[in-house]
Amino acid sequence: MYDRKTWIVVIACSLLLAVNWYFMPKPDPEALPQAEESAEEGAKDGAEPSKEEPQGVLTEAPMAPPVESKIVTLETPDTLFTLTSLGGGVKSAELKHQKSVVNPESNVILNEGAASPVGALSDGPDRLETINYAYREQDSIPGETVVFLGKHPSGLVVKKTWAIVPADEPGSSYLLDLQVDVENSRDAKSRVPLEHFSLFLGRAKPLHTKELTPSGFFWREDGDFHNENATEFSGGMFSKAKSLISETSEQMNYAGVGSQLFATVIRPTEVRSGGIWSKGFSTKLGDDEKEVLGVRAGYNLPAVNLNPGDRQTFSYKVFMGPKDNRMLRRMGDGWADIMNYGWFSVFSRFMNFLLVNIHDLISKISDKWSWGWAIILVTVLVRALMWPLYARSNRTMKRMAKLKPEMDKLKEKYPDDPTKVQQEVMGLYRKFGINPVGGCLPMLAQIPIFFGFYRMLQYAVELRGNGFLWVDDLSMPDTVAQVMGYPLNILPIVMGLSSFVQMQMMPNTSADKTQQMIMKLMPLMFFFFCYNFASALALYWTTSNVFSIFQTWLTQRMPEPELKAKAGGGGKSFMEKMAAAAEQQQKMKKAQGRVVEEDKGPKKKRGPRTGG
Repeated sequence: MYDRKTWIVVIACSLLLAVNWYFMPKPDPEALPQAEESAEEGAKDGAEPSKEEPQGVLTEAPMAPPVESKIVTLETPDTLFTLTSLGGGVKSAELKHQKSVVNPESNVILNEGAASPVGALSDGPDRLETINYAYREQDSIPGETVVFLGKHPSGLVVKKTWAIVPADEPGSSYLLDLQVDVENSRDAKSRVPLEHFSLFLGRAKPLHTKELTPSGFFWREDGDFHNENATEFSGGMFSKAKSLISETSEQMNYAGVGSQLFATVIRPTEVRSGGIWSKGFSTKLGDDEKEVLGVRAGYNLPAVNLNPGDRQTFSYKVFMGPKDNRMLRRMGDGWADIMNYGWFSVFSRFMNFLLVNIHDLISKISDKWSWGWAIILVTVLVRALMWPLYARSNRTMKRMAKLKPEMDKLKEKYPDDPTKVQQEVMGLYRKFGINPVGGCLPMLAQIPIFFGFYRMLQYAVELRGNGFLWVDDLSMPDTVAQVMGYPLNILPIVMGLSSFVQMQMMPNTSADKTQQMIMKLMPLMFFFFCYNFASALALYWTTSNVFSIFQTWLTQRMPEPELKAKAGGGGKSFMEKMAAAAEQQQKMKKAQGRVVEEDKGPKKKRGPRTGG
């Protein structure tokens, strides 16, 4: 009835069908009950279950997204998190106890105005998802957890579970737990590399036009902290504008975006390889619509290949709150690096420790102006600890001042040879046992303290909204009026005047008019440097100047130090040797390269030769 070829075709097809049936994926027994329950619920509602739903543990994901987005909130004592189903993330975080500078009636809102929520998934820089997740009310706990479920355009089924952090955990008022379940459909034709996807970190921009520190993005890899400012995207005199910055690491601890006083951070609970991307943007702030720069960024998922039917779970901590040094240090494990104090971090952390603890003591007596009084007491305490060094320095400067007549004589004696003058001056210092560096020690010691205080005050969110005397906010300039369009700041003016008085009281130790002019211009330099900075810094520097004036006034009433020559003299000092070497070089230059021996006085006459 059939020829040989027909039988061969029938047998081959049967074998292929048997092989296909044998290797066909079997249903997941754990998913069957969920599928059956969904089918039963659909039958009760009169709706037929979708035949296109993927098989697996996330089979509840709807193929057709909801028509309207769903807004859900999670609240802590200090933060109101607003979550949206459009992207399945945190649309904004309102900080209840941080008032807006632009509108004091409202609070600071992080990620405000962003096109996507924090935690939105993207398959490339700025390619953020726009799908509307299904809000799983039956899986969520009101006030505690929020569950979103949806299917990404790539075919991945994604489930996001947001949860409140236990209250006893440090920083819990600004933290959320995020669990991301990602599943590749069993019907997928290929595996999906997850490192191509990232979680949106949100965006950061200055909250007002007076912020001096630009917004930026940062990351911590293998214990090292890195930060890039938004100005990197606009370019400058020595750099080109960049449209995208991306970094990868085998040990990515966390990544985030931040402004001067606030930050948004995503941190995985398990350290893995990862990456970060960031792009810049510009926006306008204030009544004058001043243009400012901001950043938006994403945190890549780990380098995992998801085969058809595979599922991966990733857990994160999401921080959206202020850069509070004490809180971040209590959170431990590198969180405090977000402060980004830089080179003077040791001094900045110590000054913050002093400031916060002294404030705690003062606030027990009275909360009024407590932060201003804390700054004054910290300044007095630091200057008191430096008093012995200052006293020794002042004694040295007074002894140097008594040598000024001798220095003037040397300048008259060697009017065209400044190197010789310097060498002779060093000889005088050696003769009378004066260390010329001793007069500079207090100023050198104050440099790291000053810059440490400067960096600390840049990010001292504790001072925000707290006033002192006429100052409304210690974290901002104390502008009391506008004069011809320029701000009138009182504290920097008082600081400049006190610096001038302090300089006038100091003994004049230099015979060089240029050095004298530089010293007189120092108060003016500090005046312009601090004029538009936080009034807390001007308060610190003014207090320090007043303390120095008191010290100088007190030391001027103490017995004058005696100027006695040292017995023995000793060998040449290092500075003398350097001056002698410079003088020798100058002589060689005048002699056109010939070696000129040092003048050792008149040569001894040689006697006549006798022969032999």
